[in-house]
Amino acid sequence: MHRLHFQRMWGRTGFILACLLLFNSIPQESLAWGRSGQRLIANKAVDTLPVEIRPFFEANRAVLFQHVTDPFDSLAKTPAERRNHFIALDKYGRFPFEALPRQYKAALAKFGKPKLDANGLLPWQIGVYSEKLTEAFRAGKWDEARLDASILAHYVAEAHDPFNTTDNFDGHISGQTGIDGRFGTTLIDRYSSFFPMRPNDAVFISDPTDYAFEACLRSHSWLETILLADRNARRGANSYDDEYFDRFYNQAAAILIRQLSDAATDVGSFWLTSWNNAGRPALPH
Repeated sequence: MHRLHFQRMWGRTGFILACLLLFNSIPQESLAWGRSGQRLIANKAVDTLPVEIRPFFEANRAVLFQHVTDPFDSLAKTPAERRNHFIALDKYGRFPFEALPRQYKAALAKFGKPKLDANGLLPWQIGVYSEKLTEAFRAGKWDEARLDASILAHYVAEAHDPFNTTDNFDGHISGQTGIDGRFGTTLIDRYSSFFPMRPNDAVFISDPTDYAFEACLRSHSWLETILLADRNARRGANSYDDEYFDRFYNQAAAILIRQLSDAATDVGSFWLTSWNNAGRPALPH
């Protein structure tokens, strides 16, 4: 009896330890754009859509606002979900990281699942949800389409946060711990009412997964400029006070607003692409 109890206890303990090891092996980045940023992007994305599909998304703004942050909630319940929120491109050599195949099967054959999971799956996750939304549109499953559109918007937005594309996800490598939260969450919470966001009209995307990789590459290219802005803003400051954030915003605002605007454009483009690939079905208003 005691032996059986010990085995059961050890089994539960081993499972918990395995979960902790998996959780700790994946970067513990903050919530990227944060809830405010995610909702701002989704809201602006609706305005990028053509008249054929805009009424459907206009009528479902409340659903988008409610569910675009669902993947954040999943993180608390499923630690492995974190791998879907980032891709550490710099783990694959130098820009433009051509050592990493963009087809998942080819990347899997070359690097193996443990390495891909550890370094993040964000562009492939965008491809998965692009296909999910296409299938929901094609089948006329409107409730499912609303939810899939929200989740797809979340991951597309994630690809536009530069700190979701690097192993230096929170500044720990460059000695700037917390930079991801200061850039992607605090600046938005403090200054979003001043943002002159001007996303472009949504366009058709020929290859969603490949386009997601391109979005991640563009985001990655801004990292050094943002890190430099943070260092300049901290010069002579002893804390992250109002003066620091004013300095940081003045130097990083152009990149921040551009990335948020591009994210809104791309979210709309992914929605439009899924509808087009589904055969352009009539949507309920």
